[in-house]
Amino acid sequence: MSKVARIPGYQSKNPKQNRGIIGDREIRFKCSLQNVILDVLRGRPGWTEVPGPNSQVPAAQQGTRPSNQQTSGLTQTGNQSRPSNTGSSQSSNIIVPSRFSRPIQPVAPQATQVNAQGRLGDGDWDFYWCDREWLHQNYDTMFLHEHQKILHFRNHYELTRKNLMVKNLKRLRKQTEREQGKTEAQSFDFYPTTYELPSEYHIFVEEFKKNLGIIWIMKPAAKENINHYQTRQKDVPETYVGEYQPLSDQTRDVPETYVVQRYIENPLLIGGRKFDVRVYVLVCSYNPLKVWLYRGGFARFSNTRFSLDSIEDTYVHLTNVAVQKNAPDYDPEKGCKWSTQQLRKYLAAKHGVDKVQKMFKAIDNIIIKSLQSVQKIIINDKHCFEMYGYDVVNRNQCFSSLTASGKEDYDLKFGLISDLLNVLDLENRLTGKEKRIGGWDLLWDDGPIVADDNMDCTPANGSAVSTPNSYLGCFNDRKKQLREIYLTAQSVKKS
Repeated sequence: MSKVARIPGYQSKNPKQNRGIIGDREIRFKCSLQNVILDVLRGRPGWTEVPGPNSQVPAAQQGTRPSNQQTSGLTQTGNQSRPSNTGSSQSSNIIVPSRFSRPIQPVAPQATQVNAQGRLGDGDWDFYWCDREWLHQNYDTMFLHEHQKILHFRNHYELTRKNLMVKNLKRLRKQTEREQGKTEAQSFDFYPTTYELPSEYHIFVEEFKKNLGIIWIMKPAAKENINHYQTRQKDVPETYVGEYQPLSDQTRDVPETYVVQRYIENPLLIGGRKFDVRVYVLVCSYNPLKVWLYRGGFARFSNTRFSLDSIEDTYVHLTNVAVQKNAPDYDPEKGCKWSTQQLRKYLAAKHGVDKVQKMFKAIDNIIIKSLQSVQKIIINDKHCFEMYGYDVVNRNQCFSSLTASGKEDYDLKFGLISDLLNVLDLENRLTGKEKRIGGWDLLWDDGPIVADDNMDCTPANGSAVSTPNSYLGCFNDRKKQLREIYLTAQSVKKS
């Protein structure tokens, strides 16, 4: 066994070192998805898959104690399966956290038990990366043991549905203004003027008539944002007027809920093209609020130069890979993505480090304020966790899918999920006092986290970031850092 393989924790192949709160056995997982997440779980040392809809365990062996053969997830980044060419379908025009997972066929709940043949039942798991539909069908009727972890909080939609997110932000903003004044309330000025239709239709009409010529964008409140509608004509578009009148015929279907908001007409451009920044956030608890921010991420670019002259051209206004890959002149080799590290270096070189720090600090504010807006509403459960993908569009004033779309995208998401499991630490290998685990930095733990002096981010000209423990777009030496913290944690526990 090599020196690296003996390091306790991530690369350990001794099953007795990976027990912790789980006990003297393998950690059993289930996954409702067929993408990078499943690759990470199947390649993780000390973890074994239990029967389920995606299980590859042979029928003759399902539920029996599997062997403990693994390949280290620390070194295996990108060779488990071929990444597909599909991309995220998140809109880039509103800051909306989105689901990283894509649901497939739900699994019926079963009790945690060993059947008469001595095999594990379908519900006998320690970790379940489930889809939302399964959670909605089963959460209220299932019992979770002390050690079990499951993706999604019960009412996660309070933040991920566009209309509910805006409603919660507006409520917290009003409360902040009432209790702390208008100056503090200005920290919520990161989302455009937004109305929910049909409930706020008449209020929107008044605003529309006051600001003739302004572009508005409409999006379904609870669907992906590939299709949306924009208008800046002088009259309220009649296409939508009829849809949002009170229903006289009670047999008619209730109209679908939309959000309509002012379009960001002056986005920050690079090379004349619009872009947004995908940021990954992990919430381990809402009470108290505990938030981790991942260092890696990417900027998604439109394939066509930005212009307001063609508001219906999706290749100009949307940055979704699923849209851009269909553009006539799209180059799959070059793609339309930069890593956040590339983005940070470019912006620092062009606009200066101070302005870049201000921009990334504003992203931290978006994350914390949006989570605080639902902190008292989300049903907190120590068994649950959530990973959000924020898509952030930057206005120009700043400077005056876990399906992979390519190898780099696959490597990013493989490390992202691997380190998420390290943060959850089902194996109980860490001390619980870490500020950084792999690529994840602890941003908030019932209050802001202050960075250590020796944890500097040095983009472009070598200037370090300010005191918050936020390193979005900074160098991510996750493998080396994991080895160090596991050795440190082992020494602390021995002492």
